[in-house]
Amino acid sequence: MKATTHVLLISDQAAPNLLAALDPDLKPKEAVLVTSRKMRRRAEALGGVLRDVGITVETVNLDDEHDFAGLEAALLDIAGVRNGPSVALNVTGGTKLMALAAKSVADTANWSVFYVDVDTDEMIVLGQGRPTRRKLSEHLRLRHYLRSYGFEIEGDIARRGLEPRHRELLQTLIIQVGRMEQALGQLNGLGQDCENKRALRTGLSPTQLDNPDLNALLRNFEGAEVLRVTGDTLQFTSEADRAFACGGWLEQYMYDALTEAHGELGVRDKASNLTVADGSGVKNEIDVAFLARNRLFMVECKTARMDRPESPKANETLFKLSEISKRVGGLGARGMLATYRPLRESERRLANALNIEVICGAELAQTRERLKRWVGPQVGS
Repeated sequence: MKATTHVLLISDQAAPNLLAALDPDLKPKEAVLVTSRKMRRRAEALGGVLRDVGITVETVNLDDEHDFAGLEAALLDIAGVRNGPSVALNVTGGTKLMALAAKSVADTANWSVFYVDVDTDEMIVLGQGRPTRRKLSEHLRLRHYLRSYGFEIEGDIARRGLEPRHRELLQTLIIQVGRMEQALGQLNGLGQDCENKRALRTGLSPTQLDNPDLNALLRNFEGAEVLRVTGDTLQFTSEADRAFACGGWLEQYMYDALTEAHGELGVRDKASNLTVADGSGVKNEIDVAFLARNRLFMVECKTARMDRPESPKANETLFKLSEISKRVGGLGARGMLATYRPLRESERRLANALNIEVICGAELAQTRERLKRWVGPQVGS
């Protein structure tokens, strides 16, 4: 089914409209975006992506998406200049009332009608007979997906693999998660002191020099060439190594686990340490992001302790992650908090209420299996 025009009903989910429009065999010359007042920003963002790939875009603004007669009239205006099988209606988006009105007009105007199943990457062609299915060949990428929600990725997308010098260190940190906890907190403090001074070296106090757990941790990081200790001075090898020691290692661990499970999860695109900005310039950092099942999955990594009164609160992190997930990736987006430190039971209950997955402490050793359960089984597997 090849149509020169796609009529798209705009909703909070961009993927169903993008999948068909970007498919090389289905890509139209023109897209007509039918949008309610509430969804106009979504329409603008989606239109920007479509224009980028050479599709002409026209937007039809609806006065009242609850007025069925008004919806039909607006769609009949579209049909007045666009009719026949060269026009295809993607009935996946919009409200139910918009979809019903659009289907009614499509039947009158002899438009083709299809629905996109984002879980199976299939287009379901609707007609008088039995619906037929066909696989879509376009796989969404992070940049297009995020742009369709009004967010631009700043700079290049980082897809760094695990450096061999870090592998043994990460294994040690995960295996000894309980024992290393306090020493990691001290190392974070030393790294923060360097950042504040805009330097790569800092001094070790007599108490720190006499701390066996901290000394053992520093030797592990020395073995990975992240830092070196000379007398009472600690020096990081580079700014990147300082950031790695101060929590970046957990981001790398999660990204590496994701890479290992890439095929099993059906990952289409992934990145670490993303910075995204909305149209007003407000920025958000995403530690690990990936697309699977045509949905955005976001992982927030924390090595700072969150179970003490004086520490940053876990519930604040959970609320923020929930809000950012929906704002950046739509209603289908999912968030995960990966933390080296323990959480209170009340905080775990809050995470469950917010639909935020949590991997905490010793659970990090099962990250790959937890990712598979989180993303869900692949259809047809």
